[in-house]
Amino acid sequence: MKDDNPSFDDKKDGKKAGPAAEGDAAPQAVEKAVQRPDDSAELKERMLRLAAEFDNYKKRTMKDIGDAKELGKAEMLKSMLNIVDEFDLMLVSAVKSDDKALAKGVELLYSNFMDALKRNGLREIEATGKFDPYRHEIMMVREEDGKEDGHILEVIKKGYALNDRMLRPAAVIVARPKAQEAEGGKGEHEEDE
Repeated sequence: MKDDNPSFDDKKDGKKAGPAAEGDAAPQAVEKAVQRPDDSAELKERMLRLAAEFDNYKKRTMKDIGDAKELGKAEMLKSMLNIVDEFDLMLVSAVKSDDKALAKGVELLYSNFMDALKRNGLREIEATGKFDPYRHEIMMVREEDGKEDGHILEVIKKGYALNDRMLRPAAVIVARPKAQEAEGGKGEHEEDE
């Protein structure tokens, strides 16, 4: 009885059939690799280069993801700054009111809200001392005796940053020394006789 499966010894057109015929290519590849040992060094170098490129790709992707998260957080916090300003005004009004329970409740709510924002990286920009154009925005200049030019007198609107990224500069009023009048009643533009 003859098996329906072709055997490895069956010949078709004078050639061996089955895996033995396919296996002839493997020894030829091994012979070529043995004849050219510099190819294996080249393949190893290529593999190391690809591994380094992939590692750099992973690092770059992780950095891009981190930057995108930081940008999203900055935009969200920036949109909440008007709410923070309104909370500041509400806190001032509540403290001035006669209702101490309301004032205490608003203080607690404000404190919790600001703590949550600070945990996410929000920080208030210091607005004291000398004007800094990178952190402050001049809204008004006022002449003041005894104050040096550019000294911050008052904060109109608080400034905020997310870690090192400026969200909003502090709006301030700065001092300018009072102009001194010329002695003898002569102005600067009067001509000498």
